Amino acid sequence: MFQDRILLTPKDILEKEFKIDTRGYRPQEVDKFLDDVISDYEEMFSIIKELEKEKKDLIDDNIRLKQEVRNARTKLDVLREASNSEVSNADLLRRISNLEKIIYGDRDNDR
Repeated sequence: MFQDRILLTPKDILEKEFKIDTRGYRPQEVDKFLDDVISDYEEMFSIIKELEKEKKDLIDDNIRLKQEVRNARTKLDVLREASNSEVSNADLLRRISNLEKIIYGDRDNDR
């Protein structure tokens, strides 16, 4: 992902040749510096790989959680529809009692 934005690889830095002249830098200092740069680049690539793996894991978790939310919403909608259309037991008993009164009449008044 970020590798295409970096110009040098650790190998490029390691294989870099400097011209040496009488007034140039000390080769030992240049080599030491380049060793540090290589170490930093290797660490940076390691960090990038870790972050890309973490990002992929988070994306996968996000997809899974979105699916769970969709499933939960669907179940909730089904339960809401079922509870709205359900008749409670008390309602059923009240209806049965009214129907019995209509069919059998009010027997308490007959007596």
